[in-house]
Amino acid sequence: MRYVVVAVFGALGALSRYAVDGAISRAAQGQFPIGTLVINVVGSFALGALVELTTNRMVLPAEWRIALGVGFLGAFTTFSTFSYETVRMLESGALAQAVLNVLASVVLGVAGALFGVAVARAV
Repeated sequence: MRYVVVAVFGALGALSRYAVDGAISRAAQGQFPIGTLVINVVGSFALGALVELTTNRMVLPAEWRIALGVGFLGAFTTFSTFSYETVRMLESGALAQAVLNVLASVVLGVAGALFGVAVARAV
């Protein structure tokens, strides 16, 4: 049954990622992959909050960690997309954008996870 739950929530996460990235990318109309960055930061925040709420605070049953963490957020976040977009920037000679993408994604992603844990602890 866990596999079915992960598959269903994974499908929802993938669809959400597609919709969010498309909306942000259309609005931004730029060369920088802001949609991927936003998704990774939001996903990091959500995973930080989820793990805190399901392991340390027990606000949600542990089953939700699997459904939402592995299923939804596993499909929603986009590390492989981030990696590929960074390679494309490097290959096109956009070194500054590639470095900005790596630094912003890592720093803001970790900050998002820390903020998610802090928010969950404050609840």
